[in-house]
Amino acid sequence: MVEELESMANNNVWSLAKPSDNTKPVNCKWVFKTKRDAQGRIERYKARLVAKGFTQREGVDYNDTFSPISSKDSIQLIMALTAYFDLELHQMDVKTAFLNGELDEEIFMSQPPGFVERGKEDMVCKLNKSIYGLKQASRQWFLKFDQVVTSQGFIENKMDDCIYLKFKGSKFIFLVLYVDDILIASSDVQLLKETKSMLSSNFEMKDLGEAHYVLGIEIVRDRRQKLLGLSQKGYIERVLNRFNMESCNKADVPVNKGDMFSRDQCPKNELETKLMKMKPYASLVGSLMYANICTRPDLAFIVGLLGRFQSNPGEAHWVAAKKVLRYLQKTKGFMLVYGHSDPLELIGFTDSDLAGDVDERKSTGGYIFKLSGCAVSWKSAKQTIVSTSTMEAKFVACFEGMKQAV
Repeated sequence: MVEELESMANNNVWSLAKPSDNTKPVNCKWVFKTKRDAQGRIERYKARLVAKGFTQREGVDYNDTFSPISSKDSIQLIMALTAYFDLELHQMDVKTAFLNGELDEEIFMSQPPGFVERGKEDMVCKLNKSIYGLKQASRQWFLKFDQVVTSQGFIENKMDDCIYLKFKGSKFIFLVLYVDDILIASSDVQLLKETKSMLSSNFEMKDLGEAHYVLGIEIVRDRRQKLLGLSQKGYIERVLNRFNMESCNKADVPVNKGDMFSRDQCPKNELETKLMKMKPYASLVGSLMYANICTRPDLAFIVGLLGRFQSNPGEAHWVAAKKVLRYLQKTKGFMLVYGHSDPLELIGFTDSDLAGDVDERKSTGGYIFKLSGCAVSWKSAKQTIVSTSTMEAKFVACFEGMKQAV
């Protein structure tokens, strides 16, 4: 807690001021977190002072709150390029990212619990910079970061606001920002050092060296064979433990061909509804969804299907979700692997069924894109219109794939 307050003092986050009669300060609280590594071992304990942003008034304490983050597709694309060109891949962490954002509004906050200054109990903190928990905190941090890196010659990607690229002669470097995590992929070690030095001079940074673990994904590299693997084994094991499935039987597939799910399998009376509410169905589907988005295209179809019943799941849907966990038990060591086996070209595939959704007679379409033979983007989703033929359903899927290709 002392370390967090020292960091705030160094960043000149607030100054104490006498509140006026119409001042309504935002309250704050302490949040404690245990940071773990890829194996689940404790790395460090963290205390963070957070403003209770839900008490802010729109138009008075904040206006815009939107803040972009890089998409998982872009991160996977960078990984594919890293493997293909054998780039240096490093990671940096901004220690107190949101404290760097500058506020446009005048905001007052109560003094931190347990650290109220003696003799100044009636005073409040006038915020000079944004703080965690404020509605506009992430937006102000992004605007500050964007201003700094673009002034240093980095060009922002037009399609993904948090990907930056810089050329220096024939050398190049990518910056990928995901809230306060920064991935750096560079073709030159010296350019990498210069970029790290630039970031450290503008923000309080923690250099994590070569990237091994980011956003719950383990990065495994074989530089000799130019291979890079993305694994979520640790995350999957934690999910299995959370749902008491750590020693479950293994399944060969996440869903059997011909399995049908519909609203007819949803609870039909109050007792069934009450029993299903005791089961963490939505939490399980959400956990599976994160694995699907990051590294597991093989789960795309079944996760999309199970997600349709989150508002009112039945026993059959719960059993199907647990079957996916049994499949993950068998395949938790699987990795998404990037290499340089094929030429560097982007190839996409689309497909669709016909009226696979029993309730609405809508089709399910999907696509997958590969760069140099390695999957970088995928999706499976119910189509928004009712198709009257297989060809029509496939055209709709093809159109969705083309939008993604562009």
